[in-house]
Amino acid sequence: QVQFVESGGGLVQPGGSLRLSCAASGFTLDNYPIGWFRQAPGKEREGVSCISNTGRTTDYSASVKGRFTISRDNAKNTVYLQMNSLKPEDTATYYCAPTPPCTYYTHILRDGYDSWGQGTQVTVSS
Repeated sequence: QVQFVESGGGLVQPGGSLRLSCAASGFTLDNYPIGWFRQAPGKEREGVSCISNTGRTTDYSASVKGRFTISRDNAKNTVYLQMNSLKPEDTATYYCAPTPPCTYYTHILRDGYDSWGQGTQVTVSS
């Protein structure tokens, strides 16, 4: 059974940092691009970032570019999202998922992907 487990969220003050982790069981991450997504209360899920299976290609939404860094360690079957300079508008539940090539990673939202994990809550507040 494929399961994605996101962790590393928490409560942080504006300007602070967090590192999220995405681990998979029953699934080998290194064969796939992996995307990070988030959903804030009352809003639709949106794409945040994507990394290719080799790690050579990354993509970021305009709202996080320059502040977030995605990386992966295929030996540990884990993908990370380093989040710096956090803002209150980054508050959301964060999820990871396998995606098409990063140019099209947000297409899984359009295509009705429904194997989301439980996510990890990030709250940015003073």
